[in-house]
Amino acid sequence: MTERRIGIIVNGASGRMGYRQHLVRSLLAIRDQGGVELADGTRLVPDLLLVGRNEEKLRTIAERHGLTEWTTDLDAALAAPGYEIYFDALVTNLRVANIRKAIAAGKAIYTEKPTAETLEDALALAREARDAGTVSGVVRDKLYLPGLLKLRRLVDSGFFGRVLSVRGEFGYWVFEGDGQSAQRPSWNYRSEDGGGIVADMFPHWNYVIENLFGRIQDVYAQTATHIPERWDEQHRRYTATADDAAYGVLRLEGGAIVQMNSSWDTRVHRDELVEFHVDGTRGSAVVGLWGARIQPREATPRPVWNPDVPDPHDYRADWQEVPDNAGPDGFDNAFKAQWEDFLAHWAEGRTYPYDLLAGARGVRLAEAALTSAAEGRRITLEPLTEA
Repeated sequence: MTERRIGIIVNGASGRMGYRQHLVRSLLAIRDQGGVELADGTRLVPDLLLVGRNEEKLRTIAERHGLTEWTTDLDAALAAPGYEIYFDALVTNLRVANIRKAIAAGKAIYTEKPTAETLEDALALAREARDAGTVSGVVRDKLYLPGLLKLRRLVDSGFFGRVLSVRGEFGYWVFEGDGQSAQRPSWNYRSEDGGGIVADMFPHWNYVIENLFGRIQDVYAQTATHIPERWDEQHRRYTATADDAAYGVLRLEGGAIVQMNSSWDTRVHRDELVEFHVDGTRGSAVVGLWGARIQPREATPRPVWNPDVPDPHDYRADWQEVPDNAGPDGFDNAFKAQWEDFLAHWAEGRTYPYDLLAGARGVRLAEAALTSAAEGRRITLEPLTEA
């Protein structure tokens, strides 16, 4: 079997997402399985160059995983021979300048989202990549999770008939950091550092909705900073300046309505931290990141509204679990699966559908939601197909 090596620069390798999801669970897992198998049988095996700000952290990570190439100097990494792909897992406010450097250095680009803090910068990156002939890809991990793969199967099969509405609930309680440490970095709650639940999650909702149900035509949103005071990693009290909850209504081409609630101030009473309830003319589904339950029209009960007596009906029992049907090995890690997808597209010269322009559409949705909340009006989104 032919083996082909591919050099990948991993910038932000010591950060939470960069290390856990992208390095350990994706790129090292791909290396350890012998690479990604391409259509011609070639195995594409990653060679990694780690980049970060903390020399000691990088050295420790490299030694732990049998890696030899690491540096705190991004310019040196971009100049190193044999590295064809640049991956960015930095905080958002550092992303644009570094991706711009990588484009100028002739690298293919793969990046976390959001791709920029503003639509103007996101489109500028997409334009520069296009003009330079740069292959680009943006993380869209949710689409590779078991629940949404099952939802994709339901949509493609026509199970729903005409989709009428989608109700999404996402969130959990993030501790303020005084009595118990917060589960999210403090910069998430400072707008001056690129924080906010809209900036973090609406790019996700954009690609989920766009890929499963269609283009978003307009958005109306309300945002809130429900918890105005938090404590950082050094147990210092600070003022939260970014939104920690957002409530959006989106209208899609074709008329379907999406209601999307996102909050870091809610206590979970759902089976999963995010769930989508999809209603269609032929059937409905309740889908999380892993599970999916359905109720076709033919199996729908006939409820009768009577608030004067307790309702003895077990409505949950009327729903059927969607089987995995994922083969003997089950579903793969979503971050790893998307890396394999991007690498295969890049190696085989195929156009990757979720590029920097698609990433810019996610930034635009976040920006439009914030504008809508600030101005109290619905924002129309025209098709965005050119950078």
